[in-house]
Amino acid sequence: MAKADRLERLDVRRIELEADYHDALVAALRTAAGGVWGLFDHKPDKAARSRTSPVVAALDELASDIDAVRDQLGLEPFALHQSFLAARGPVASDAPGEPKQARAWLEKLGVGVS
Repeated sequence: MAKADRLERLDVRRIELEADYHDALVAALRTAAGGVWGLFDHKPDKAARSRTSPVVAALDELASDIDAVRDQLGLEPFALHQSFLAARGPVASDAPGEPKQARAWLEKLGVGVS
């Protein structure tokens, strides 16, 4: 019974961490959708990277905590963060800009821009 209680508490913690990650990502995406570049790191812009690095670092830290809990529960790694990381980095010149990409992510997550 103690193991079941521990696993249940751990799963509750996972759910809380994933909700925190979702909220932080949505806030960052809304900022990007508003025209602030840097979240997706499409351009080698030091100012944009500097501005968004604390947000990305916080998302990375939350995802690391989530993955540690998911590992203890025998679950797959946190897919939302993996998708976010895959969406970052240089893109082709004809790719949608970061604000448009952020709006698409918000739509995919089922939340509004504002």
